[in-house]
Amino acid sequence: MRGIPLIRKLLVGAALLAVTAALPLPALAFDDKEKTDIEAVVRDYLIRNPEVLLEAMDALQAKRAAEDLVAQKGAISGAGPSLFASPEGTVLGNPDGDVTVVEFFDYNCGYCKHALADMESLVEKDPKLRFVLKEIPVLGEPSVAASHVSIAFRHIAPAKYGDFHKKLLASKGVADADKAITVAADFGVDEAAVRAAMKLPEVEAVLAENDRLASLLKITGTPSYVIADEVVPGAIGEEGLAAKIANVRGCGKTSC
Repeated sequence: MRGIPLIRKLLVGAALLAVTAALPLPALAFDDKEKTDIEAVVRDYLIRNPEVLLEAMDALQAKRAAEDLVAQKGAISGAGPSLFASPEGTVLGNPDGDVTVVEFFDYNCGYCKHALADMESLVEKDPKLRFVLKEIPVLGEPSVAASHVSIAFRHIAPAKYGDFHKKLLASKGVADADKAITVAADFGVDEAAVRAAMKLPEVEAVLAENDRLASLLKITGTPSYVIADEVVPGAIGEEGLAAKIANVRGCGKTSC
């Protein structure tokens, strides 16, 4: 509970500043006794009206959320065309859809595995939806290795990438290079071809660009989505995504 006294001190200080700011300039020079008296009045008021603390915290959270939204919009605008761009194979759904959802994912992310069904259902139900996949292996070396195999597979067989992605993401256990290579073989791409493609600079360039975008957008976890001018963190479910997509169609923003 150590945070409560700190919050109280901060709010008392903020209230004192607000009181002094409202006074004429010559009255700002308080002596120690006057300052103590003002602090006592403010403290007494907050003790008698503790709901003010909650109101202040709510207002602070709302202010920060609004500031974050402005920052997100600026970051999305400045990310460049590669954010919504779709290299061959990375689009699920309608390549010419009227709304694009970009998903940043990791093959070892449990929430991403759960969200796979959300994406599949949305794409099936919404013929105008364009879904773009961006790999950011943030969960350790196995994820990094799996993504290198995945991008190499996409380089070789882009038309099969969507199905490869679904099968690897839905697989049980840890997704690593060996598992990804096994899944690749199920789609007719052998290990030798994958390992040769993994050495291509284009493979590393894809992951580097995805990392750049994630850093710019302050995406640190998966799944994270970009829809219109909003970064949406976490697996918010099919209904949550569908509501934002509908809003984009209705007013051009995720929240109307």
